[in-house]
Amino acid sequence: MTPTIHTAADPAAIDATRILLSQIGITATDLLTDTPAVPTFGYVIPKLRATLTPGTLRTYNTHLNHLENTWHNQPLDAISKADLDEKARAVQACSRGSRNGASAREHFISTARCLYRYAEDNNWIHPTRNLAIPTRPPSHRQAISSPCLAEICQVAALTGNDPELDTLLLRLHTETACRRVGALRLRPCDLEPHHCLILLREKEGIDRWQPVSPTLMRHLLRHAQQRHSPPNEQLLRYRNRKPITARRYDHLWARIGQHLPWVATQHITTHWLRHTTFTWVERTFGYATARTYAGHHTRKTHDTTATYVKANLHEIAAALSALTQEPHPLLTNQPPITL
Repeated sequence: MTPTIHTAADPAAIDATRILLSQIGITATDLLTDTPAVPTFGYVIPKLRATLTPGTLRTYNTHLNHLENTWHNQPLDAISKADLDEKARAVQACSRGSRNGASAREHFISTARCLYRYAEDNNWIHPTRNLAIPTRPPSHRQAISSPCLAEICQVAALTGNDPELDTLLLRLHTETACRRVGALRLRPCDLEPHHCLILLREKEGIDRWQPVSPTLMRHLLRHAQQRHSPPNEQLLRYRNRKPITARRYDHLWARIGQHLPWVATQHITTHWLRHTTFTWVERTFGYATARTYAGHHTRKTHDTTATYVKANLHEIAAALSALTQEPHPLLTNQPPITL
């Protein structure tokens, strides 16, 4: 019987094998054990949450909770595309949103795609899900007429436990057409009284300077002073000095809807104010000014002309001055705003 001869392994071959295994995500331990099981929803979702930005988590967390509660002990690969599509339809059916639940369904599908993409990036599953984002229905929002906007502001000023805060919110959004997140992120150090500018820090990490009227600037400065807003922390606060949250907006519009039924029927929200303002700017000053006023960016459009057709800060200030019927420091030699 011929004896088995064992030869020493080539060190260079061992090093090359180690590099190859590391590149495909396999360790030596993996070769000695059975193929690891695909992790469950309950295991992956907490890890995914830790990687998301606060804004993304705010959008996805409701649906992550839903997935976690429904399929907590189920491996990710045990749920088919058909299961996820069915769950997305159920989410849409249960939604009370203003677009028949289409936005809720879109957010659920985006959440599921994010979850499976995270699992794929960690080599827990192979790409197997191809959930299509549904076509977004056209928005039913329209510009609010001046008389209706006056009614909204009047109700805000005469009702509620903090009319001063509510009217400041409405004025801020009407003048600047900023998003809710821009208002909630506003800090006292973002106020530039000399030229009546505020720094808006909105979605996707994009910052922009936006002109405001001298009247609004004075109210913002007074609000920060009276409610003791720290310079580098949130400006908008309750009387007890706690920062407001998005729930303040929800309560505000719910209350206005109780006094003005058409507000509740049409599902009017703060975003309608944004739509109202830059619709007026577009009609009065043209597309380029409205686009810059709204904080829209070239990379989100396929219109090459938009790369070159831009409005500058003085043009935005001119539009604001016409809107508020107040001279703006960028257009005049007015002295700085002081309290």
